[in-house]
Amino acid sequence: MKAEGHLDPTSLVARIIAELQANPEAQRLLLRALLTNEFLGMPVRLDRIEKDVSELKADVSELKADVSELKADVSELKADVSELKADVSELKADVSELKADVSELKADVSELKTDVSELKTDVSELKTGVARLETDVAHLKGNDLENRLHRRIRALASQALGLRRPRVVQSPVQETERDFADRVEEALDRGRITTDQEARIEATDFIMHARRRTDQAPVWVAVEASNRVHAGDIQRARATADALGAAFAAAAEAVVAGYAIDPPDADRAEAARVKYLEVSPARLN
Repeated sequence: MKAEGHLDPTSLVARIIAELQANPEAQRLLLRALLTNEFLGMPVRLDRIEKDVSELKADVSELKADVSELKADVSELKADVSELKADVSELKADVSELKADVSELKADVSELKTDVSELKTDVSELKTGVARLETDVAHLKGNDLENRLHRRIRALASQALGLRRPRVVQSPVQETERDFADRVEEALDRGRITTDQEARIEATDFIMHARRRTDQAPVWVAVEASNRVHAGDIQRARATADALGAAFAAAAEAVVAGYAIDPPDADRAEAARVKYLEVSPARLN
């Protein structure tokens, strides 16, 4: 039995529920009285949570799209890497082949260097041989000119210099006249010429003694012969003529005889008072 004036809990709750159902505003007031602020704020938090979940779902969807794109990129990269590996493998093969070619080329170059070295030696030997031949030929030509000129030098010099009765006292093809050699030696002993001048006289190709047609004065003639007259021939002829003039205290003419002379050397001969006597095979026959 319940105390009089009080309803039992079951009846009380049933009556309260009936009153609340009839009065919605009372429901709100009862909830505020019975629930804490934390529970009262649950709907707001739930709304926020739902919003966050919605945003998370959107992010997840975007991430899934990004992952899918990344997977596609990775797949493409793998294909590129595979292609690069193939290219690298091919390049390695090419490099290996190139190394083999380079090695072969080095061997060829080494062989060519050896051949070139041998050729240079051969060319050097040939040049030496040619130089010797040229020297020998020049010597032979010079000897031939001197031999042929010996027979005609008096007539040619007489015509060119206006001489009478020229006499060859020294020539490559005859023994030097003893009297001439003695007089040269006497001039050296008396100090009229030097030992160098004596040697120059002895080395001269042709020396003649004659008289001028104009005044019958005695004159010495020094002749240097060469196939092609050059500056050295001119200088030697002039030196011999000066030495003869000093040795015999007489006039002396300097002459160069040859088949040809270059214009600059012709000017040198004229400046040095050296007469150029041009000869030809026809004139020497």
